[in-house]
Amino acid sequence: MQIRLPRPRGRWLAGVAAFAVLAGAGTWTAVADGGAPTVHREDRVQEMPGAKIDTSYFTTGGTERRPAVLLGHGFGGSKDDVREQAEKLARDGYAVLTWSARGFGRSTGQIGLNDPDFEVKDVSRLIDWLAKRPEVQLDAEGDPRVGVTGASYGGAISLLAAGHDKRVDAIAPQITYWNLADALFPDGVFKKLWAGIFFSTGSGGSVGAPDGAAPTEAPAGDSPPGGSADGTTGGSAGGSAGNGAPGAGAASRPANPSGCGRFEPALCAMYERVAVAGKPDSAARQLLERRSPSAVGDRIKVPALIVQGQTDSLFPLAHADAMAKRITANGAPVAVDWIAGGHDGGDRENGRIESRISNWFDRYLKQDKGTDTGPAFRVSRTGGVDSTDGQALLRGATGDRYPGLASGAQTIPLTGGEQSFANPAGANPPAISAVPGLSGGLTQFSSLGLGLSLDFPGQFARYDSAPLSQSLRVTGSPTVRVKVASSSGAAVLFGKVYDVGPDGRQQVLPSQLVAPVRIEGAQQGKDVPLTLPAVDHQVDAGHRLRLVLSATDLGYASPAAPATYTVSLLGGGAAAGALTVPTAPAVKTQAAGLPWWTWALPAAGALIAGALLLTARRRALAPAPDPELAEVPLEIAGLTKRYAKSADRYAVRELSFRVEKGQVLGLLGPNGAGKTTTLRMLMGLIRPDEGEIRVFGHAIRPGAPVLSRVGAFVEGAGFLPHLSGRDNLELYWRATGRPAEDAHIEEALEIAGLGDALARAVRTYSQGMRQRLAIAQAMLGMPDLLILDEPTNGLDPPQIREMRDVMIRYAAGGRTVIVSSHLLSEVEQSCTHLVVMDRGRLVQAGPVEEITGGSDTLLVTTADAVPEPVIEKIAALPGIGSASRTDEGLLVRLDGATATGMIAELVRLDVPLTGVGPHRRLEDAFLTLIGGSA
Repeated sequence: MQIRLPRPRGRWLAGVAAFAVLAGAGTWTAVADGGAPTVHREDRVQEMPGAKIDTSYFTTGGTERRPAVLLGHGFGGSKDDVREQAEKLARDGYAVLTWSARGFGRSTGQIGLNDPDFEVKDVSRLIDWLAKRPEVQLDAEGDPRVGVTGASYGGAISLLAAGHDKRVDAIAPQITYWNLADALFPDGVFKKLWAGIFFSTGSGGSVGAPDGAAPTEAPAGDSPPGGSADGTTGGSAGGSAGNGAPGAGAASRPANPSGCGRFEPALCAMYERVAVAGKPDSAARQLLERRSPSAVGDRIKVPALIVQGQTDSLFPLAHADAMAKRITANGAPVAVDWIAGGHDGGDRENGRIESRISNWFDRYLKQDKGTDTGPAFRVSRTGGVDSTDGQALLRGATGDRYPGLASGAQTIPLTGGEQSFANPAGANPPAISAVPGLSGGLTQFSSLGLGLSLDFPGQFARYDSAPLSQSLRVTGSPTVRVKVASSSGAAVLFGKVYDVGPDGRQQVLPSQLVAPVRIEGAQQGKDVPLTLPAVDHQVDAGHRLRLVLSATDLGYASPAAPATYTVSLLGGGAAAGALTVPTAPAVKTQAAGLPWWTWALPAAGALIAGALLLTARRRALAPAPDPELAEVPLEIAGLTKRYAKSADRYAVRELSFRVEKGQVLGLLGPNGAGKTTTLRMLMGLIRPDEGEIRVFGHAIRPGAPVLSRVGAFVEGAGFLPHLSGRDNLELYWRATGRPAEDAHIEEALEIAGLGDALARAVRTYSQGMRQRLAIAQAMLGMPDLLILDEPTNGLDPPQIREMRDVMIRYAAGGRTVIVSSHLLSEVEQSCTHLVVMDRGRLVQAGPVEEITGGSDTLLVTTADAVPEPVIEKIAALPGIGSASRTDEGLLVRLDGATATGMIAELVRLDVPLTGVGPHRRLEDAFLTLIGGSA
C-alpha cells in the first residue's frame, strides 16, 4: 500500500511506522488528502473471548488528547465499509476506531445479532483499549470521552453500548431497530423475506452490503477503501463459526452443527423453527428481544441523534419513534432525522448525515456549545425531479420538537360496507408491496406517482375516501378500527393506504409499506385497532385515500390453509368508518428563497435567465449520432470529472480510448485511479465535466436509449433467496417492462453455465453461482456491450476460472466485454486488450501482448533442478540483479549483464540449460507503468 507523504518527513514517518509494527503488533499506514491533516491508520487484530476482532484505528497524530468515536458497520459488511467516514471524523479531530463484528470481514467467531454477552461486550473491551491510548481524552481513569455511531447493525450496537456501558457519552444510530422481534415479527407476523436475507447473508461465503453501503473510489493519492496493510480487501466473510482463539479462561459459544453457517446455534434453531411454522413463538420473541436496544431502553441516557429511513420495510419509522420517546423520557437530548432512503433503497443522504453526526459529536463530545446540531426534527421531502440527471430533488422540512407519529390528526371518512375475501390455499399468489433488493429503485419516487404494488382480485377489501378538496400532507401513522371475522378463527391481514389519482385507477403506495396484523379468536368477529405504516407523503387535491386490507403479501408469511375473511369498518352514519390521519402541522417545509436579482435587478435577472435557458437547452440537446462510429462499441474522448467542490482535483482527467467489437478489455489501475468513476459515467449514472462518451456512435446521457444495448454488473445483484435462479431472472426482466421475447434468457443462462442449479432456490447457491447468476442477469437482452466491475470478488480459484470462461464465451459471439479487476493474472488470461489508468489519467492502452512486452527478467528453463548453492553463485555474478527458482527452472534479473554473457556464465557453472527467453507478467508491466502508485 502506497503511503503518500511529503518527502522530507518520509524517512522519519517510515521509522515511526516500523516501530509501531514491532512494538504494538499492529500495522500503520497514512492517508493524505490535499491540504487536510494526514490521517494515520493502525490495523490490528484484538483477541476477544471466542473471537479475534479485526480493527482499524484512525488519528491525525499529535499528542493532544481528543474524544474518540466507535464506528460500526452494517449487517453483512465489515470495517472497510466505514473507512471513508472514519477518515473524515479523524480529520475533524477525533480518534476513530472501526471494527468488523464477529463473523464478518476478517473477524472470527459466531454471529450473535448483537448478543449482550459477546458483540456488546466486545464494544466495552474496545472502549477499554481506547482508555489506554495517550491521545484519547479521559473523563476519569479508564473512562474515555467516546461516542458511538453506525448504520443498521452498527446503529443497534450504538444503542446497546449506551445501555450496557455508562462510559458512552453520545450516540448517533442510523436506520436501525429498537426491538428486533418487532422488526422481524411485526404484530405476530413473520417477515419471511427479510429474515431469509438475514440468515442467508450470514450462512457462509462472501457477503455484500445489503444495508445500502455503496463502494466508493478513493481520490488519487489516497489509500484504497477496503484495503489493509497486507494488500487484502475487506468485505468477505473471514472466520468460520467459533474459530476464534479465546483468551485464558474465556467462554466461547459451541460450534454450529446446522446449515446456518456463522450464526450462533440458538439463532439458527429459532429461524428454522419459525420459518417452518410460518409464525413466531414466544421463545423466538424472547431470544431477539434480549438482543434489542429496547431491553435496556431505560438505561440509555446520553444525547442521541436518531436517523431513520422512510423507504425501509425492514426497520420502519416506528422504531425511531420508540427510540425517541424512550430516550427523551430518560432526560437526554434527542434529535430525529427522517432521510429519504433506507434499506429498500433511495437516497441515504450520506454527505449531509455524516456532517450532522460530526456536528452532534462536536456539541456533546467536544462540548462545543456553539455548534449547530440542527433541528429537533427533520424530514426529507421530494420536490420534483432534477431534469439534468433524473434524480429526485430533496427539500428538508423541520420542527422545533419531534412530533411523534400521531400529531395534528384529521379524520377522513371512508365509504364501503362489509366485504368478504379469500386467503388462498398456500397464500398464493401473494400481493406485492416492498420487495427487498428489487423495489428500492421505485420506492424513492412514490411521491412522484411511481411505484410497484399489486393486489389480487378476491383477496382484499378496499375503502375509499371522497376526492380531497385540498392537498393533505400525511406525516406519521394513520389509524383505523375494523371488525374482522375469519372462517378459520384466525386471520393475518396487511393494511395499506394508497394515494389514488383523480381517474380512480392510478394508485401509489407510499414507500411501498404495509402494516401486518395477526388476529386470533375471530370466528364470531373481533374489533381490531390497526396502526398503518408511518410515512411522510403529500396527497394532492382531487386525489383519494384508499384503505386496502389484503390477505397476503410477498414479504410475509400468511396461513397456508384457505379461509374466508369478512371485514367492516367500525363507525356509523353515511360513512362506514373513518381513517385518522396525522399531519404534523408544526413541521414546515423549507422555502426555496427567490434570488435577489428577481426583485432588485429585474433587467439583469432577465438577462441571466435567458443565458441560463440557452445553456440549459444546449445541455439538454444531445449531440447527433456519429455514423462513422455506428459499429464501434465504445469511444471515450477527453473525458474529465472533477471531485465535488474542487476546481483542481480530478477523479478522471482527459481520458481517451476506443474499444472494438469482440474485445475483452481489462480496465486496470490502483485504487483511486478513476476506474469506478469512468464506469459510472459510461453507464450514464453521473455526468462528465468535459469530454464525451459514445456507445455505437450515440452520446451517453442519463436515460439515453442506447443504454439499452449496455448490460452492467457493478455491485452484485440482490436476489430473492426463496426463489429459484430462473424465477429471479424472469421477475427482474418483467420489472423492466420490456417484452419477454427480448430477454434471451436461455442464451444468457447457457453462457453463464448454471445448469440444473437454475431450478434450485438461490439461498442454496455458492458465492460463485450467485456471481454467475448476477452476470446472467446483466446479460439479459444480450447487450452488445457488457460491463463487469470486479466480477471475481469473493470467489475461490476454481470459481474465478469459471468466471473467466463466462467472459470469453460472451465475447466470442462478436459482443464486447469491459472488465475492471484487481486480479492481474486473471486479466492477463481473459482479456485481449488493456487500458491502464493512474491518478485519473490514461497510462497506456493496447493489446495485452503489447503491454507485457520486453523485460530485463529472463526465464531460464533447465533439464534438472538447480541446486541452491549454484543459484546463490548465479545471483552473485557481476551484472546479475537476482536469481530465484521457479517450477520451470530459474528467473534471472539482469542488472547490467547481457543475455549472452549470462548464458556463458551458466554454461561455465554446468547449469543444464534447455532454453532462455524473456519473462514479463502483466503484474510486472503494471507495476512498471504506474510506479509508486501501486
